[in-house]
Amino acid sequence: MDHYLEIRLLPDPEFPATTLMNALFSKFHRGLASHGKGTIGVSFPDVKDGHRGLGSRLRLHGSAADLRDFMGADWLTGMRDHLAIDGPAPVPAGARHRVVRRVQAHSNPERERRRLIARKGISPDEARAAIPDSRAEQLDLPFILLNSRSTGQQFRLFVEHLPVEDEARKGCFGSYGLSPATTVPWF
Repeated sequence: MDHYLEIRLLPDPEFPATTLMNALFSKFHRGLASHGKGTIGVSFPDVKDGHRGLGSRLRLHGSAADLRDFMGADWLTGMRDHLAIDGPAPVPAGARHRVVRRVQAHSNPERERRRLIARKGISPDEARAAIPDSRAEQLDLPFILLNSRSTGQQFRLFVEHLPVEDEARKGCFGSYGLSPATTVPWF
């Protein structure tokens, strides 16, 4: 992972940066799902602790060839007027590393109860006792709003940037460009 590519949202009087980032990341995810090989990671260089927004820059990480191949696919259709793209360029010498991962909230106890009833064949009262409403988890992390292509429902994809590390950890990235253990360069 020796190169990166930066996609910056241009200011737009009609759309806030969060709306454009949601649309950009949705297209990025679909592009990775179609053309990705688990070799492209993502980070949000403008992220700040305690803020829910991810900023106005999306940084893609990978080899120069993987980034060029990915950008050669037509995944940015309809977004190019809203973006400035720089790179691919070599990662700066001395860059540190960071895991950028998805965190899933357990925010819907009713759905978890239905699954428990279907899996274990227990009664609704037993499921309610096993999974009380107080179990709903609220995360204080930045997120992207995405629409599920399978259900059509909107959901929050929570993104966590773990502490900066000195050593890189190799591995694969999922179809969101995120990984629970693989690092991306951080600079």
